[in-house]
Amino acid sequence: MEKLLKEYYGIEITTILSQKGGWASLAYKVINHDQSYFLKVYEKSRASTPKLTERIDEYVPIMEWLIRNGGLNGKTSTPILTKGGDYKCEDDNGVYLLYDYIEGDTIGHQELTENQIYQLSDIIANLHLYGEEIPVNTDSIKEDFHVPFLPLLRRISNQESKNLPDDLRKVVCPYIDQINDLVDTVVSLAQHLKSSHIRMALCHTDLHNWNLMQSKQQLMLIDWEGLKIAPVEADLMFLVDKPYYDIFLRIYKEVHGNFKLNPDALHFYQGRRKLEDIGEFIEQLLFDSLSQEERVVAINYLKEELRNIIR
Repeated sequence: MEKLLKEYYGIEITTILSQKGGWASLAYKVINHDQSYFLKVYEKSRASTPKLTERIDEYVPIMEWLIRNGGLNGKTSTPILTKGGDYKCEDDNGVYLLYDYIEGDTIGHQELTENQIYQLSDIIANLHLYGEEIPVNTDSIKEDFHVPFLPLLRRISNQESKNLPDDLRKVVCPYIDQINDLVDTVVSLAQHLKSSHIRMALCHTDLHNWNLMQSKQQLMLIDWEGLKIAPVEADLMFLVDKPYYDIFLRIYKEVHGNFKLNPDALHFYQGRRKLEDIGEFIEQLLFDSLSQEERVVAINYLKEELRNIIR
């Protein structure tokens, strides 16, 4: 990593510290004398990496525009370009993105304070002001209501579960009917929404507390891989069940006074997210090289996602 950062960014690294990363990537704090950076590393050995990195050159320019023009300045991490003006670099092992470093703490398991709720609503309300009209190409990030992992889930449901590894089969088989029912519901909603004229806006699409940080007095929203032009329910689906949703919505409506939640879009995004999470863990267990400990962790996460189907 030291060699790569010097070659592509011209940065002489003095210290590299591993950070708690997300499900999708590894994370490091890298220090150049008196300046710190945040390095995200997507490992090429993981089956999920191509999907997570294929749109970097499309969503990072939109992030940059939002930071300069859309009210995100000081409310998210700023991407740093390579010496050649690229948004990423890569080698045989991974794909790398470099950002400025946010000094602060992830919200994680903590409850949001009232001030944090106000700031989150302000960030999302302003984000939802923008859509296809921004002067940056958004064609590749427009919602098409595609359902990821649909072929994989269909195969598993259609009697192919007997070919799964034993530990995976024991976890999945009791939920085959529920998976099928949810797939049918989500596909039907997708078809309906495709033919509707629902309003779309820029959406983060991954609004959970592990993507929120407190830095001094400011709440920060990070991890923009899922940035899309989509119905706003793609964001609000993370918030409707929160105890603070009424407060959030009151502030949100100060910007979007005529807003009404679309129940079909909400149910589509809630269902698709469940299928996505299930599909990602199944894919990881089928195709990634996991240690026994990592496999047990992934199995336990999958169990929890499968139980969520019937909640």
